[in-house]
Amino acid sequence: MNRRNFLKKLGAGAAAVTAAALPSCRPRTEAADVPEEGPLTVADIPKDKMTYRTNPKTGEKVSLLGYGCMRWPQTTNDKGEEVLDQEAVNQLVDTALAHGVNYFDTSPAYCKGDSERVTGVALARHPRSSYFIATKLSNFDPSTWSHEKSVEMYHNSLRQLQTDYIDYMLLHAIGMGGMDALNGRYIDNGILDFLAAEREAGRIRNLGFSYHGDIKVFDHLLSLHDKYKWDFVQIQLNYVDWTHASEGNTNAEYLYGELQKRGIPAVIMEPLLGGRLSNVDDNIATRFKTREPQRSIASWAFRYAGTPEGVLTVLSGMTRMEHLLDNLRTYCPLKPLTDEEVQFLYQTADIMMQFPTIPCNDCKYCMPCPYGIDIPSIFIHYNKCVNSGSIINPPSIETAASDPSASVSTPKPSKAYAEARRAFLIGYDRSVPKLRQADHCIGCRTCNSHCPQNINIPAELTRINTYVESLKQNPA
Repeated sequence: MNRRNFLKKLGAGAAAVTAAALPSCRPRTEAADVPEEGPLTVADIPKDKMTYRTNPKTGEKVSLLGYGCMRWPQTTNDKGEEVLDQEAVNQLVDTALAHGVNYFDTSPAYCKGDSERVTGVALARHPRSSYFIATKLSNFDPSTWSHEKSVEMYHNSLRQLQTDYIDYMLLHAIGMGGMDALNGRYIDNGILDFLAAEREAGRIRNLGFSYHGDIKVFDHLLSLHDKYKWDFVQIQLNYVDWTHASEGNTNAEYLYGELQKRGIPAVIMEPLLGGRLSNVDDNIATRFKTREPQRSIASWAFRYAGTPEGVLTVLSGMTRMEHLLDNLRTYCPLKPLTDEEVQFLYQTADIMMQFPTIPCNDCKYCMPCPYGIDIPSIFIHYNKCVNSGSIINPPSIETAASDPSASVSTPKPSKAYAEARRAFLIGYDRSVPKLRQADHCIGCRTCNSHCPQNINIPAELTRINTYVESLKQNPA
C-alpha cells in the first residue's frame, strides 16, 4: 500500500480532526529526529512544539501524545510494600504538561485501583483548564453491574481525580465477554443512559468506549451512533495490528475505517503492543537502526500511530522519564510517515509475524492468579527469548494443550543450542520465582475471561512449561 492509499484509508474525510502545522522540534536544525550526543534530557525538548489535533465537537486542541496512566512508577514504603511513587508521578506529569501533553488516561482498574488517586493528586497541582482527564467505568466484576454500584464507581472516580467533571468518559473494554457482558454492564442496568444524561448535564464532556474482543459488540455500539452520538472511540492500532491482529481481536484497518465512515475520532492504545514493538529481535532492530541510527525503535511505532488524520491522541504508558522524553521528541512535532516508510513497516510486520510470540501486552488484567502464577512475567520472558533467537523448536500449542506429556522435537545439540538453552532456563528462574512458574497452572481458566487479547492463557502456559521441561531433559 503506497502512502497515498495509506493516508486515504486513514484520513479521508477527517477534516474535522486535523494536525497542526508546526515547525521543527529542534531549533536551528532540520533533523528533528537526531538527538544530541548522549541520552536525551529535558533541556533537549522544546516546550512549544507539540503536535495537536482538534476535537471536532468542542474545538479544543488535544495533544497527539496522550499519557496512559496504567503503569505508573513504583517504590517501596516503610513496610516493605510496593506502592506507587507519588513524587516520581508528579515529576512525570509536570514534565509532560510543560511540554504540551494535555491528555491523561486512567481507570479505576489501573495500578491495583490506585491510578486515579495518584493521577488526581499530580494533576490537581495544575490549573484544571490545562489538561483533559479520561477515565473509564471499569465495572468488570458482576458484583459491580447493578445501577447503584456502577454509579458509585463513577462518583468515586470524580472524587479520586479531584474534579467535578470528566473530559473523556469511556465504557471500558467493550467486547470482552461479548454481548452478554455489554448488556449486563451498561444496557440492562441503565448505566449507558445514565452516562449520556451526565454528558447532557456537562459532568461528562465527551462519551465513548474502548474496544477489545468481540467485533459484534463494536459493530452494535456503532449502529447506535445516531442515538448516543459517540464523541470518540479507543482502539488498538499499530503497524502489526493493522492487518495482523492477534486471534480474538480485530484488524485495526477495519476498526479505524468504521470510525472514519462516521466521523468519530480515534484514541489509540497499544501503539507498542505492550512494548513488543520496541523490544524486538536483533535482526529487526538492525533493520531499523540501519535506516535511522539516531531514532529509537519505538519512535517508528509512534509515528505510525500518529500519522492517521482521524487520530485524536496516541496513548503511551510512560513509566520512566526516558520514555516520556523520547515520545516528546517524536511528537514535537510529528513527522508523518512517507509512502516508503509505510511499506517498510508493513514489511517489518510480515517478518515479525514469523516469530511465535504470545500477544501479551502486560496489562495484568489476568492478575492476580488464584494459584500465584506470575502470568505476565512468564510471557514476557518467553517473548524476549523468542525475539532474541533463544527459542529453538518450541512445541505447538495444540500438542501441549491436548497432551502435555507428548514428546517435542529435540533441538539439535550445538554450541548455539547450549547457549540458548542456558539463557532461557537461567533467565526464567531469574524473571519468575519457581513457585510462580508455568508448571503450577491447573487450567482453571479464571484468567481467560479477563484477557483483552483473548489469549488462551492456560494453553500457552502449558506450551511454555512443556518447552521448559524439554530443555531440562535435553542438555546439549
